[in-house]
Amino acid sequence: MILGLLLLNPKILYICAMSGDITVAITGVHAFVPEDVLTNKDLEKLVDTNDAWIMERVGIKERHILKDPDKASAFMGAEAVKGLLQKTGTDPEDVELLICATVTGDYQVPDTANQICKLSGLSRAYGFDLNAACSGFLFALATGAQFIKAGTHRKVIVVGSDKMSSITDYTDRSTCILFGDAAGAVLLEPSINEFGLEQIALYGDAAGKDMLRIKSGGSLRPPSEETVAHREHFVWQDGRVVFKAAVKGMAEAVKEVISRAGYQSADIDWIVPHQANYRIIKSVAEMLDYPLEKVMINIQKYGNTTAATIPLCLWEYEPQLKEGDKLVLTAFGGGYTWGAILLTWAYQK
Repeated sequence: MILGLLLLNPKILYICAMSGDITVAITGVHAFVPEDVLTNKDLEKLVDTNDAWIMERVGIKERHILKDPDKASAFMGAEAVKGLLQKTGTDPEDVELLICATVTGDYQVPDTANQICKLSGLSRAYGFDLNAACSGFLFALATGAQFIKAGTHRKVIVVGSDKMSSITDYTDRSTCILFGDAAGAVLLEPSINEFGLEQIALYGDAAGKDMLRIKSGGSLRPPSEETVAHREHFVWQDGRVVFKAAVKGMAEAVKEVISRAGYQSADIDWIVPHQANYRIIKSVAEMLDYPLEKVMINIQKYGNTTAATIPLCLWEYEPQLKEGDKLVLTAFGGGYTWGAILLTWAYQK
């Protein structure tokens, strides 16, 4: 059974220990990255910036952009899922559910998850979207695990897919340097070796809603000539405030799941952080007194791909992962949302 919800403070959304008859494991991971690359040199032609300035502040050298106007998050998610099915030898008809974490759904209606199911041949699966900003993949992973934990599903796919170029203001030098496009997907199944998800801690605090947001486009401020003229449909953040909140939130969440699992930091083989800013990642590692060489980092190549960053890291580092490795995934996103998941890697490539 799942140990009950434990309310530690008014800001907590969800905290539980994975225990009982069914352990949920990640049994495969795959990703998709568009071919077109936007380098720092390219950005120098668009805004007042340069490679040295960008590298010093965020550690990003390039980011991939999906330029085709007829393709968006569903296309990228489907490409990741098709690769995942092939590499794991999974029959598409055996997949029962697909959850898509995204802030850049193809449409407001219908949802992106069902479009991914259609494009990737999951003829018997249903799907739904989940929006927790940059923490979306963690929230979706925790949600998908519960369907298997309950014994009602055996194969669930969790996708993080975002076409951030579609909501990036390329006249704003503080944000346009950050974002790229990508998708990543994992397959969740009941574990066959008792390795899998062990601890989950997810948090939310709506006090951060004005610090990292897209001001208009929802039901509160629907699109209008005024909102378009004022460029209110692009992502915006108060960088300094978000930086401090992200470092604190991720570091504390990582400590939380490690402590509740009865481990020490030295027991953790890898920390897998959301790739928002290299300085944030480095600061989290320093707060945890954790060696940076054991932190998965690929932000220099892809930038911040929002819900795709964590599965993109798992995909790139998969050849280095060993069955039995202890991983902590952690993220922080607009809203605010943040958290961590501790798991034992269930397979070796």
